[in-house]
Amino acid sequence: MFENLPNNYQASLTWTWPDFAPFVQDLLERPLTAETLDTWLKDYTRLAQLASELSQRLMVAHNLNTEAAEAEAAYMRYVEEIMPNMIHAQFMLDRKLIESGLEPPHYDVVLRNLRGQQVIFREANLPLFVEEDKLRSRYDKLIGAQTVIWEGEEKTLPQLEVVFHEPDRNRREQAWRRYMDRKLQDRAALDELWQSFLSLRLQVAANAEQPDYRAYMWQSLARHDYTPEDSATFRQAIRQVVTPAMQRLNERRRQQLGVEALRPWDLQVDPTGRAPLQPFGDIEALNTRTHEMFNQVDPALGGYFQHMRAEALLDLENRKAKAPGGYCTEFAQQGVPFIFMNAVGLHDDVQTLLHEGGHAFHVFETHKLPYFHQRMPPIEFAEVASMSMELLAAPYLLAEHGGFYNTEEAARARIEHLEGILRFLPYMAVVDGFQHWVYTHPQAAQDPAQCDATWTALWDEFMLGVDWSGLEDIKATGWHRKLHIYQIPFYYIEYGMAQVGALQVWLNAQEDQAGAVRRYREALALGGTAALPDLFAAAGVQFRFDASMLTTLVERIEATLGELEGVLASSRARRGRAGRRPLDFCRAIGYAWPCLHRISQHPAERRACYVRLCARPLHLAELWPAGFL
Repeated sequence: MFENLPNNYQASLTWTWPDFAPFVQDLLERPLTAETLDTWLKDYTRLAQLASELSQRLMVAHNLNTEAAEAEAAYMRYVEEIMPNMIHAQFMLDRKLIESGLEPPHYDVVLRNLRGQQVIFREANLPLFVEEDKLRSRYDKLIGAQTVIWEGEEKTLPQLEVVFHEPDRNRREQAWRRYMDRKLQDRAALDELWQSFLSLRLQVAANAEQPDYRAYMWQSLARHDYTPEDSATFRQAIRQVVTPAMQRLNERRRQQLGVEALRPWDLQVDPTGRAPLQPFGDIEALNTRTHEMFNQVDPALGGYFQHMRAEALLDLENRKAKAPGGYCTEFAQQGVPFIFMNAVGLHDDVQTLLHEGGHAFHVFETHKLPYFHQRMPPIEFAEVASMSMELLAAPYLLAEHGGFYNTEEAARARIEHLEGILRFLPYMAVVDGFQHWVYTHPQAAQDPAQCDATWTALWDEFMLGVDWSGLEDIKATGWHRKLHIYQIPFYYIEYGMAQVGALQVWLNAQEDQAGAVRRYREALALGGTAALPDLFAAAGVQFRFDASMLTTLVERIEATLGELEGVLASSRARRGRAGRRPLDFCRAIGYAWPCLHRISQHPAERRACYVRLCARPLHLAELWPAGFL
């Protein structure tokens, strides 16, 4: 039978469920014994891979152009006609495996997870999953259509974000308000969409006879190694340790900017007035330099990325009608990853590609396992793969190592990244806390106004040091702007747990980079064959999220930030000695304006500001395109 199963997804593009069904029936009817187990699992793997690759190819095609009616129709046809039947088929096949009493090698964790899925599976939920996917598509189309007119040109919102990094505070504020005003235009539509998502999910939990949707998702996400109470403990540790560190960052930034209050549009600009980092001019440069960085981390990883480039497994640039966000998915039949993102030329794009590259390497490493069940790592560790890669690659940001930057720029990039980690963890706690509230207070959460109030309360608890006065509606609707809340419920604390794991990998790499990379790859290769604590241990780190662990990590981050600031100070001083010029000249050409108010208000900083402004000889031709005149 299985000799007729296509080896290429393209042969199945026109398939309907009756084309898949005979293969499922064959597996269900075969006797399953110790002698037939390996062949049965390999055939099951081939069928699952084909269905998975078909679904992901169709999803990606739709995401690449949300206005393409044909691509949307093809994806929706799969979602409506094939997906629910395939979910049911996998449930039946998994049950057959469990009831056989057989246990393939390295399958104990897989079987534990499959038993949890059996507890919550209900056929009545299959059409609800179809409706949920339709709601996700509506969300993508709504967000993908958000554009603004900026300086006479239509811009996507990710393209407008470039202005948030500019030194001119008035322009930043104007761009930020334009961005948020456009978001608020869809407030009613997003509220209505949210109510549809929530009602559907409550019905899913009720059908599965679970006390609430949180309990349902705990089983669905195979969270067998920690509890909701552990999540709450993690959030409180963040509030105790990381929020004060973020508050210190914000106060320092406020002082550097010389402003009375730090506002939301002040968070992405370089605090000393330097132009935004511009790591690449086109996507080819992004690909080439990132490839060189991966080569430096490990030549095998560089080889994986080169394969992705050669096989067109990357779509990185932002454009109108492209779905928001970034992700790495797997084309399972071919055993290769695909990276989707929305690059606009910022350092964030470099970080995103390093991050998604980590996911891609996980796909390559796990595809060596024989059965598809084993190739599915827990999400919490999947994000260790991606976040660790951001940190493992950081030493190679320098152009001399094939990266993007000179010494000063690389220090700036690393500061931006490490500060971003300190800002992210409290934000993660807000998102996670909000979702716990939503799904344990479902009646209140049906009211968008109560969602706004809860989000605001959590924001005010964790996100300290920024003045949101006069922006209350924008702050309250922050949950609208977090895709995961709508599309991937409860998928967020994984990022926080993974960040703690990745930071431990980073600490190990500071002692032994090669050893840390080796253990990282060994852990990735385990896929889903080990429990979370064992996967963390294989990578040389601990599955711990208490205040003591966070204190160790935050202290190292803050110490490293101090070292990197020292690199910047030394670089400025060297350039100052090499090419000083009178401050009046800098003022005359317009270069000094970002710091003039600081010089007058803070005379003690006059010397430091002078060194920064007069760091190197500049030609007028350099200044005009940078927007200084």
